[in-house]
Amino acid sequence: MKILCIFLIFVFTVSYGLSVPQKRSKSAAERKRECRLVRGACKAECNTWEYVFTYCDLEPCCVVREYNKPVAKRISTKLRQLS
Repeated sequence: MKILCIFLIFVFTVSYGLSVPQKRSKSAAERKRECRLVRGACKAECNTWEYVFTYCDLEPCCVVREYNKPVAKRISTKLRQLS
């Protein structure tokens, strides 16, 4: 009978050890930190001017696309001198 009680105590203590949701919450916190490092935000969905960097827990990490100014082409007009 003592062996059965010791076995049950062992099974219950092992089963309540480090569980999967605790591991997930740590990795989810790391992903949210990575999202903030790239100046993103965890939202339900991204807008058209944002792209999905990675996923925070279940929602995407939306990062604003970098705006590149259009390059103005220089128009060089040289007047020919009439000789």
